[in-house]
Amino acid sequence: MLHIDIISVVPDLLESPFSHSIMKRARDRGLLEVDVINLREYAVNKYGQVDDYAFGGGAGMVMMVEPVDRCIADLKVKRNYDEVIYMSPDGELLDQPLANRLSLTGNLIILCGHYKGVDERIRQHLITREVSIGNYVLSGGELAAAVLVDAIGRLLPGVLNDETSALSDSFQDGLVAPPVYTRPADYQGWPVPDVLLSGHEAKIAEWRLQQAIERTKERRPDIWQDFENQEGKH
Repeated sequence: MLHIDIISVVPDLLESPFSHSIMKRARDRGLLEVDVINLREYAVNKYGQVDDYAFGGGAGMVMMVEPVDRCIADLKVKRNYDEVIYMSPDGELLDQPLANRLSLTGNLIILCGHYKGVDERIRQHLITREVSIGNYVLSGGELAAAVLVDAIGRLLPGVLNDETSALSDSFQDGLVAPPVYTRPADYQGWPVPDVLLSGHEAKIAEWRLQQAIERTKERRPDIWQDFENQEGKH
């Protein structure tokens, strides 16, 4: 089982993402445990303060080091963590290989930033990995944390009904996924490719690979370049 503790100043934002669909199934099956910790429980005063103005001036509030430090220290009394992750726009870009690696861990902490970010000492002394879900800024790290947990959680053995499903996802083999079709075989003159109706597994596999290659070249040339580089090393 994978256990994930998410530290947030707005924990209600994370109620829905883990209460439905595949993440709910993972939790119901005892394969994934997600606890959301309200950082305000570790506030520096009775008013629930967890942020303050930045030294040197400037707009926006900064999450304070003391509440975060005490929260993480409290969590570490209960279990050992493989990573303490901070969701940050300038962190390591989340990709499938990273999701694969994190799915093999046992315990994770995810810190959701808010306001203008966190005191730099948190990043220097308490965080072991910083992760970004893209080159843009969100109002807080909660949605990014939900994306990370979903990307990891669906990979846990036993979560998906079809054990091979995750292995055929986009990016697992370095390519985007090929097109998929379902019934009817012809809809308003829009037919399914004949090869998919042939029952010839080898030809279907060849077609899918070729489609994945062409689609990756066309839509994600950056990924195609990485794929070619990796292939050249083999």
